[in-house]
Amino acid sequence: MFLYLTLGTNDLDRATRFYDPVMATLGLIRAQTETDEIGYAAPDDTRCRLWITRPFDGQPATVGNGSMPALVAQSQAAVDAFHAAALAHGGRDEGAPGLRPYGPSFYACYVRDPDGNKLSAVCEQSPTA
Repeated sequence: MFLYLTLGTNDLDRATRFYDPVMATLGLIRAQTETDEIGYAAPDDTRCRLWITRPFDGQPATVGNGSMPALVAQSQAAVDAFHAAALAHGGRDEGAPGLRPYGPSFYACYVRDPDGNKLSAVCEQSPTA
C-alpha cells in the first residue's frame, strides 16, 4: 500500500547514528545518503522505503501526535534487538518487547527516536514458527 514513509529530523547526523544500527536489526540498510536526508531499504529492494529527512519547508521537524510506523521484524529476537539498539543509540522506551492483545502472536516494542518520532517493531510469527 505505501510507496515510502518519511520521518522528520532536526539533526541528520544524530539521526544517522540512531537509525543505522536500529534498522540493521531488521535487516535494512542505509541505501541513500543525501545532504538533507537518508534512506533505508531492504538489501534486495531498489527503492528506499523509509526516509529520515529535514523538512522540505525549512521549518523545524515536529512529531506527529498519533503517528507511528510499525516495521516488520522477522523474529521476536529481532524485536528485542531493535528495542535494545534504539535505547543504546539515544532512543526512549515507549513499551518493552512483549506480546500485545492485537493477536495471539503479535510481539512488539515501541520506542521514540532522538527527535521524538514513535516507532514500533512487530513480529507476528509464533516463536516456534
